[in-house]
Amino acid sequence: MKLSDIMVNDAIIPELKATTRDEAITELIDALCESGAVPAGIAPKIRKAVLARESQATTGIGKGIALPHAKLKDIKRPIGTIGRSSVGIDFSALDSKPVFSIILLLSSPDNPDEHLQAMEAIFRHVQRDIFRKFLRQSETKEAVIDLIQEADELG
Repeated sequence: MKLSDIMVNDAIIPELKATTRDEAITELIDALCESGAVPAGIAPKIRKAVLARESQATTGIGKGIALPHAKLKDIKRPIGTIGRSSVGIDFSALDSKPVFSIILLLSSPDNPDEHLQAMEAIFRHVQRDIFRKFLRQSETKEAVIDLIQEADELG
């Protein structure tokens, strides 16, 4: 599975307005709704599921990255989006540092293998210093999309 198979380009936010974890998650969910990737009517349900997952353990994995995610019946295949914060957001990350890149993933509980494949695709890229650096520097939606496509080509 490629990152470009998961990410909804129209929902990418190159500069989040949010200053808190919950605001950032809400902003990304709203972007997915506005793009038509998920029905707007289920936004509250998605928010509740993502925040419930956050309450179990932080998805701030360190090195400026957070991967909030949830499995919901209304989601048919893994979809996601990326939000960037130039100022950084407190996600209670494992390294106690602010998060600058937030990758939201939603998937179906009926296909756990697809969820794992999507998470692996995301992890494969965010583990690379160069990917994290360029993602943090991407100031436009187009720059983020180009980075995703380049990363997929490199494998």
